[in-house]
Amino acid sequence: MKAFVFPGQGAQFVGMGKDLYENSALAKELFEKANEILGYRITDIMFEGTDEDLRQTKVTQPAVFLHSVISALCMGDAFQPDMVAGHSLGEFSALVASGALSFEDGLKLVYARAMAMQKACEAQPSTMAAVIALDDDKVEDICEQLTRTGEIVVAANYNCPGQIVISGTIEGIDKACVLMKEAGAKRALPLKVGGAFHSPLMNPAKVELEAAINATQFNTPKCPIYQNVDALPHTNPEEIKANLVAQLTASVRWTQTVKNMLADGANDFTECGPGAVLQGLIKKINKEANAHGIA
Repeated sequence: MKAFVFPGQGAQFVGMGKDLYENSALAKELFEKANEILGYRITDIMFEGTDEDLRQTKVTQPAVFLHSVISALCMGDAFQPDMVAGHSLGEFSALVASGALSFEDGLKLVYARAMAMQKACEAQPSTMAAVIALDDDKVEDICEQLTRTGEIVVAANYNCPGQIVISGTIEGIDKACVLMKEAGAKRALPLKVGGAFHSPLMNPAKVELEAAINATQFNTPKCPIYQNVDALPHTNPEEIKANLVAQLTASVRWTQTVKNMLADGANDFTECGPGAVLQGLIKKINKEANAHGIA
């Protein structure tokens, strides 16, 4: 069974999508439609901007979404998913590619999500850190220990065994990194991100995103989408919407998602979008898994 997966924020690079734009009439049409919807030429930033320009949440999220979705749509008949999933932001890409959302509505939601998250980040400075080679239980224990002291620190992304990203207040994350290393983590390093994604600090953004999602038409996707909040397959539009809202403040359960897709028969994973991060994670979750980019 064919699974198609879509990356999240962090996969971006300058020049992303330029080859698609120059070599496909459909890609060019969709990129130009995106420029029109957003009211600025995001293609200029994607193709020729700076890393700093591209790292702004309000630019990064629509940029990664556009590259991912257009990559999938340009596959034509080769895009025949039996199941889809996306990592964080990538869940929106997966929903458009699988027909649950129109291209236009997907882009508008991603932009609304990005702007709401950027506002939440500016309201309270916060950050994230990657913890390498420490058991999930130990990471969770340290997060709970710090939360009891009044800091906000949570496990945000369960990326693969031995790799968890934590999210929270700057002071909380700094303290957590020290405790994680003391507990035996090989590394615990703060990430260059705009804020504490997938944590309670995103609650203000959740209110805005929920209003936007509730005002948007969702269809039944052509195949199940395995969603971040519970790692389970969904096709019911109302369930999909509720899970998308919850995703902003909940953990991304990527390890369990991939395990569930494999258990349900996935034997070929194609990553649609910039980079190869998800291919690497999938192979760390199951070294026998067949994971690759678009041929």
